[in-house]
Amino acid sequence: MRERMTPDRAETIGLNGLAFLAGRSGHLERFLAASGMDTPSLRERTQDPDVLRAVLDFVLTDDVLVADFCREQNLDARDVHMAHRVLGGL
Repeated sequence: MRERMTPDRAETIGLNGLAFLAGRSGHLERFLAASGMDTPSLRERTQDPDVLRAVLDFVLTDDVLVADFCREQNLDARDVHMAHRVLGGL
């Protein structure tokens, strides 16, 4: 049975997505460039649902990246999509 996607669970997946990007050479820098954020702003806004949604959006744009993230986090891609949706207030 699949676990329900709550806002807390979605936030955790987003934070794990951020840590995942930070642990991959060049990926966090690519995210920052794509989002227009800088490192200090990212640090200040790590709990912001909009930022976490942007992190998951970035992960979801690359099939290999989302597959690696899901494998590392023991998630299904549907979990990432649902977390992305919940973080967007939907």
